[in-house]
Amino acid sequence: MPNPVILEGRYPSDWLKAVSHVSGFSYEEVIVASGAGKVQTGTVLGQVTATGKFKPVTVAATDGSQVAKGILLNTVDATGADAPAVIVAREAIVVMQGLLYGADVDTPAERLAVQNALRALNPPILAREGA
Repeated sequence: MPNPVILEGRYPSDWLKAVSHVSGFSYEEVIVASGAGKVQTGTVLGQVTATGKFKPVTVAATDGSQVAKGILLNTVDATGADAPAVIVAREAIVVMQGLLYGADVDTPAERLAVQNALRALNPPILAREGA
């Protein structure tokens, strides 16, 4: 009998390496906007100015969500309804290779721009190479 293949999903530890030593300081509760689909842990999110809801950051957005505001901690399904979520919003170190982006963030320059927006948060989220 052949051995079954076991596929695991993504985990926050795939991309998140350090957060603030002050309990809960790095995290915020947010709403991921309906229609965003199944959003994986490690996805960089932007905030829609008009609604305050979050969705994956994209280059083409003009609603405020083109600016990175945090990184989704746990996978959520916002396909048909808004989904409550927790994001890493400040003072953290992440592995840049573990981050996910919206569909049109696909060049190194675009990913660097998103990472620079995370670095501009106060306190910053720093994206580092490797583990």
